[in-house]
Amino acid sequence: MARKSIIANLYFLSHFVLQLLETSAKVPSIIVFGDSSVDSGNNNHISTVVKSNFKPYGRDFYGGQATGRFSNGRVCSDFISEAFEINPTIPAYLDPAFNITDFSTGVCFASAGTGYDNSTSDVLSVIPLWKELEYYKKYQEELRAYMGRVKADNVLRESLYLISVGTNDFLENYYLVPGRSLQYSIEGYQSFLLGIARNFVSELYGLGARKISLSGLPPMGCLPLERTRSVMFGNRCVEKYNNVAKEFNGKLEDLVEKLNKELEGIQVVVPNPYGILFDIIQNPESYGFENAVEACCGTGLFEMGYLCNKNNPFTCADASKYVFWDSFHPTEKTNGLVARHAVKTCLYKFM
Repeated sequence: MARKSIIANLYFLSHFVLQLLETSAKVPSIIVFGDSSVDSGNNNHISTVVKSNFKPYGRDFYGGQATGRFSNGRVCSDFISEAFEINPTIPAYLDPAFNITDFSTGVCFASAGTGYDNSTSDVLSVIPLWKELEYYKKYQEELRAYMGRVKADNVLRESLYLISVGTNDFLENYYLVPGRSLQYSIEGYQSFLLGIARNFVSELYGLGARKISLSGLPPMGCLPLERTRSVMFGNRCVEKYNNVAKEFNGKLEDLVEKLNKELEGIQVVVPNPYGILFDIIQNPESYGFENAVEACCGTGLFEMGYLCNKNNPFTCADASKYVFWDSFHPTEKTNGLVARHAVKTCLYKFM
């Protein structure tokens, strides 16, 4: 009798452990914060000029739909969700076409044009990062009402949180608008932004998040718009901006190392898009591209948003030959390559 009891207990224990491993190993949802690199359509529903819910945006998306993603198709977060075998796309929280049933496996709070810095979101009247967090708190309560508190809290704890922001703070704010550049040196501004990043991750941690991806900056000086602005230098990548991105990424990695030590049970990783994007831009043929200097839309030099529209006669026929879709944002093909690199180099830890 005792032997049967021991066997039964062992069976129960092993079954429980297997269930625990399955639960902890599987990411049930992808939750997204950030800017246009991951916005899946939130800006459609606010008063701002920063929109892309019109053709030719989205022409290679499912059904040729212009969803508000700043690409001809999907953005990086969509590809990451697909890699985790969840959904091929992540819906925007403010899109009334979706509800909490859809959001239970993935939700996007990102807003094109925003940054770490509140003054960056003010430039073009988009959703500031703190407001994205407020939407997330509201979402938490909606998820608990939908699933029940215990199940919802488990989903929130096991979900993967993607944060992709920062480029606009430098290119749209610091280097373009008088204000922060008078207040801070570039090193001081980097430290200011890193302080906001630290607080944001800490707040997410306090709200239950444990698996967090804090993305670094791309080679900002190689964006077609920045090359166009530096035409007097031969349309080369702007080395100053690239150096700032590399410096910031190094400091971001140092911050993440500290956070992983300070916050018990947290796992923060830093996907660094700089290296893969810079290599794609320098060696486009190796990745199947023909053009890494001009974008597909319009002349490929300065068009984005409303300047990239269906009436522009210059838009290319095949976006897969181009690294950039508009003067600031990559094509769907590039997004896929960057996302796969992120999964391969660091996000695999959560699979």
